[in-house]
Amino acid sequence: MSLLGQKSRLTGTTKEIALLWADTRNYWHDAKSQEFDEKYMRELFASVDRTATIIDKLNEVLEKIKSDCE
Repeated sequence: MSLLGQKSRLTGTTKEIALLWADTRNYWHDAKSQEFDEKYMRELFASVDRTATIIDKLNEVLEKIKSDCE
């Protein structure tokens, strides 16, 4: 699978997790849920955003290399 395909899979799965987490927060909304959100979920979503940006840049470099070799 292509690099952009993997990015799409990663972001799609993360969106599913975000929806499930939002549903969970409807039932679990105490101090521990807030701590879990801050410690794990926000970092997960931020990391995926950073990774998606890096994948885009890496794909650009790989496409440039590919075109230069043709």
